[in-house]
Amino acid sequence: MKQARSGPRLRFSTRVLLVQLAVVFAVVLLTAGTFAALTYQWLGEQAEARALSVARTVASSEDVRRETAVLAAGPESALTPANLAGGTLQQDAESARERTGALFVVVTDDAGLRLAHPNPALLGQKVSTDPSVALGGGEDTSQEHGTLGRSARAKVPVYAPGAGSGTGAGTGVGVVGEVSVGFSTDDIVAGMLRNVVPVALIAGLSLALGALASALIGARLRRLTLGLEPEEIAGLAQDQEAVLRGVDEGVIGVAESGTITVFNEGARRLLAPGSTGEYGGLPLAESGLPAFLAAAAQTAEGEYGPSEHVLGDRVVIVTARPVRLDGGVHGLGRVIMVRDRTEVQALTRQLDAVNALGTALRAQRHEFANRLHTVAGLLDLDRGAEARSYLAEIMDNGPLQYPTRDLGLLSDPYLEAFVGAKSIEAHERGVDVRLGAHTLIRGHITDPQDVTAVLGNLMDNAIRAAVAAGTSPHKWVEVELLDEHTAAGGTLHVVVADSGDGLPETAGSPGGSGTSGIPAAHLRELIFTAGYSTAAAEPPEAAAVAGHGVGLALIRHLARRRGGEVWVADAGRPQSHGAVFCARLPGVVALSHPFKEKP
Repeated sequence: MKQARSGPRLRFSTRVLLVQLAVVFAVVLLTAGTFAALTYQWLGEQAEARALSVARTVASSEDVRRETAVLAAGPESALTPANLAGGTLQQDAESARERTGALFVVVTDDAGLRLAHPNPALLGQKVSTDPSVALGGGEDTSQEHGTLGRSARAKVPVYAPGAGSGTGAGTGVGVVGEVSVGFSTDDIVAGMLRNVVPVALIAGLSLALGALASALIGARLRRLTLGLEPEEIAGLAQDQEAVLRGVDEGVIGVAESGTITVFNEGARRLLAPGSTGEYGGLPLAESGLPAFLAAAAQTAEGEYGPSEHVLGDRVVIVTARPVRLDGGVHGLGRVIMVRDRTEVQALTRQLDAVNALGTALRAQRHEFANRLHTVAGLLDLDRGAEARSYLAEIMDNGPLQYPTRDLGLLSDPYLEAFVGAKSIEAHERGVDVRLGAHTLIRGHITDPQDVTAVLGNLMDNAIRAAVAAGTSPHKWVEVELLDEHTAAGGTLHVVVADSGDGLPETAGSPGGSGTSGIPAAHLRELIFTAGYSTAAAEPPEAAAVAGHGVGLALIRHLARRRGGEVWVADAGRPQSHGAVFCARLPGVVALSHPFKEKP
């Protein structure tokens, strides 16, 4: 099954090295980026705090306050660059800017007009950023882009002489202007770069250490694997250990040429019991093994199965999947798995019968409890004679009187008990269960599980529909069962009708309630859609009925799986009857004696 690889590929150790380097590089890059962002944020906050300190100092100067108040009180026509450029306020602001190294120290009046600015041509003009916070008596720090570029800046109010921040702060009372001080963000970036240099050196060292560690790991792997690449190890494992010779399932390896390369003991036990010959190296088509194995091995693309086959008294499940190399380009062959389902099927049939009987017994428990309560009540009242008479009546009439009449038409005891138990459930909800006039069962049930699933679901739905119908004075469910026998086998026909309101004219989406305008013509198929439910629209008392079945979608699947069907025969007629469901279940009933066709 081995084939030589074609095309150059990176060795496994090289791929490990590249992955590790990529991880180290990503971690280092993320760490450096985070450090740079935090450093920039910290330096920006420091610059804003420094700008605020300088702005407060300038704004608290008595000369600045006096000159600002005078200019703010004067006519706006006097605020020209020629008048302001040689003024005291301009000189004080420039002196402060040069001493602190700030990008700018700007003073404005209470209208936001520049009274001092590093660029004299802009004097007397409106500032480029919003001064409303400072002119309102507040202080503001931010990073904004102005006429001199982006900067970390602070703005504080300038109060008139005699007005103090204690009496006017936050209200704008006595504010005659504002001072704005900014430091260039270029200085912040330069400081950040100075702090990032050590991190970059550490990052380079980390990458070098990662490369060295990856090289050492690669050399170690080559020594441990004898120089084999993972693909080569996988090929060896497929031919030897990976086939799991000790498992119970049969494992057969088949090369692309059709030759058997692996045949474990599980496959010998299931496919060739008692054989001692060796199958390895033989062509599968000429090995004498069952023909379905050759069909599984010859599947052109994709997986085969699962498919069920009978080998003597055993039932096996066969699956096959291709084994390929280099991303599916080079096929190495196929692996066929053979699993024994004989015991599982036997246990499943037994469990199905027990579950069905348990369902019937649970349905009867209410009636038995009522009878025990009646006897206990009579004994508590010291009416022993009446209790004995009641018990004698029970002994004469049998352990349980089903509300449904003519159950004797169901010659099968399982059907009689199951329908009777369902009738007790329905009776407790005020619904009468009756058998149809054409009911006749001559054989016995051979597959209780499917019969329980289909009949139980249809009856549960009918009971809920009858309970939910508020307009019908008499609530009923009619069940009609008829078996048909031919030389090919027996078929059970089921018809279930009720006194409910029938199917609605429109229906909601699957899994929901309400209406969404779906035409009634589509509803007969919609109710068999997986996930569709009308339970949310039913009253609470209808939802209380025990046993909601397994769903219409599932019982249709069960019926179709054996060649039958479940369908809606009648959507319901007002004032007559509700919906009528029919089911056909082939192979679930058989006669006690061999069937003979009439001549």
